[in-house]
Amino acid sequence: MPQIIIEARKASLSTGLSVRRILPFRLRRMVGPFIFMDHAGPVDIQPAAMSSMDVLPHPHIGLSTVSYLFGGQVTHRDSLGVEQIIRPGEVNWMTAGSGISHSERFEEPDALAGGVLEMIQTWVALPERAEESNPEFHNYKPEVLPTYTDKGIWMRLIAGNAYGLANDVKTHSPLFYIHLNIDAGTRFNLPKEHSEKSIYIAKGSIELSGRTYTPGQMLVFAKEEDPSLLAKEHSTLMLLGGEPVGERFIWWNFVSSRRERIEQAKADWKAGRIELPPTDNKVFIPLPNEISKPASSGPPPEPLS
Repeated sequence: MPQIIIEARKASLSTGLSVRRILPFRLRRMVGPFIFMDHAGPVDIQPAAMSSMDVLPHPHIGLSTVSYLFGGQVTHRDSLGVEQIIRPGEVNWMTAGSGISHSERFEEPDALAGGVLEMIQTWVALPERAEESNPEFHNYKPEVLPTYTDKGIWMRLIAGNAYGLANDVKTHSPLFYIHLNIDAGTRFNLPKEHSEKSIYIAKGSIELSGRTYTPGQMLVFAKEEDPSLLAKEHSTLMLLGGEPVGERFIWWNFVSSRRERIEQAKADWKAGRIELPPTDNKVFIPLPNEISKPASSGPPPEPLS
């Protein structure tokens, strides 16, 4: 049985963009190095209202953001000068390290292609040796992300290694991250390589030991558990986990193994010492009111993606 079942909660990233937030959760802050997970959409909105969904420039330290789309498109701009449109099946992997800022904007009519925008974003906490690394950004096209098919199963390895698959997405600690589509009546097991593993149900439903789990739920398992799961209908699942990197403090968009480092990041953003994206520097999100201290438990200000 799962160690814990996490129910997604509603959160807001901007005026027009609400998400289902899965991680962090009060009783389970992380799964392997994954410390944050949001599911945005499906969003059906008129093009005239697209700008209300924009996430303005904001900062990060101590983590990698991982963006993956099921539908639509998003324009990423960051303080390294990168401007990148991400489309379905691609991976945007931005490593903040010592500090970066970025924005996510919905600027093209194609962003709502077919009337549906849908995105998963996760954050991966960096190991201590990489927390102060230089910021980096990489976009990976679908053709460099290996896929596997079998009867009733299609999967894409987004990052890490699992089921004998591996790719060249640059990570900093052992992990796995998979997009899985599975047909009704098909059984599957989680990869055995990693200490912590989980399933997030984006669409459809799955059964374990006679109990049915539905969209918006995450099931978290320990390494010694080897559950046999059954798809009750055609389902879209995200499988993720890996090796723990140790306790992390999180406050707003800052993640660190040291409480004082987050205090420094807060001061740096407030004082303008973290640069803005050069092509998106007219407005930005100010530091939230300091209603809480960096904590490894308890609710910090709402993170942004």
